[in-house]
Amino acid sequence: MASTERKQIPLVLPGHSRPLAEVQFLAPPSEPGRTFLVSACHDKMPMIRDASSGDWIGTWQGHKGAVWSTKLDPMGCLAATASGDFSVKVWDGVTGKELFTYGHKHIVKTVDFSPDSKRLATGGHEGILRVYDLGLGQMADKSAKVMKQTVEGKVNITKCIWIDNDIVLAAASDGKIRCWNVEKGENICTLEVEADVRDMEVTRLQDQIVLTVAAGTSVSFFQLGTDGSGKDKTLHGVLLHEHKMPIHFRDEGGASLHPDGNKFVAGGSDLWVRVFEFASGKELECHRGHHGPIRCLRYAPDGKTYATGSEDGTIRLWKTDPVVA
Repeated sequence: MASTERKQIPLVLPGHSRPLAEVQFLAPPSEPGRTFLVSACHDKMPMIRDASSGDWIGTWQGHKGAVWSTKLDPMGCLAATASGDFSVKVWDGVTGKELFTYGHKHIVKTVDFSPDSKRLATGGHEGILRVYDLGLGQMADKSAKVMKQTVEGKVNITKCIWIDNDIVLAAASDGKIRCWNVEKGENICTLEVEADVRDMEVTRLQDQIVLTVAAGTSVSFFQLGTDGSGKDKTLHGVLLHEHKMPIHFRDEGGASLHPDGNKFVAGGSDLWVRVFEFASGKELECHRGHHGPIRCLRYAPDGKTYATGSEDGTIRLWKTDPVVA
């Protein structure tokens, strides 16, 4: 293990009682200078916190099974949660009131809002990507657009992410990331990695869109590009880097690219949180603070901090540039 002098003690955020499943930051445009942190957890209690202080703001209560994914819409007005109780719930992001419940036929592992906040994508153990028109409210449950990932057999969808208002990426247990033109209902591109995709993130840099994928024992980075519009829009992806990790992502973990695109953080099968150089994959930092394997992590939008969630039921906030000892 590479040694490092960049030691730090993270800010510990208690509150959850079971393993974490997902964390997400959001800096809503309506509240300049403020950032929120939301978390999904097996304790059925997704939470929202102030991302600077770590102070608890609220909990969305109503699920009867583990919550695998929690997301805020880009404006911070809505929240969505995906659960092991075979449902997705949409909440008022300000009051915490439950607005809609969309039933599924199996465990739901992932949700994501479209950039314009008008639609919601979901996926899970059914192997079906669903897209709901939120303007229809509860009635959207009966008219969701359905995109089955395979013609024969079934795969589990582990993560879904909107690239823009037309294209959704659905990562699956067969190591494939299928890119869907939602209006057309067609798989327009497929990217592949070495194993079951555990985590996936899209980062918009100044001159490119980068997809970060944690799978097997590697973190891969793809440069994405689109052509056309509407039903004619297509997407292409080019592998930029694939870095072998000193950990694996078979059961938990993930990776997140820093907003400046120069480094990334990763965690998984052990207790260590590691920072690596983007281009070379060289380990830059290695920190220990959790008492269980790392299950999820993300950089804050300003890149000054990052959050990690663990099997130990805690979230920890780390400084991107700790003071050198």
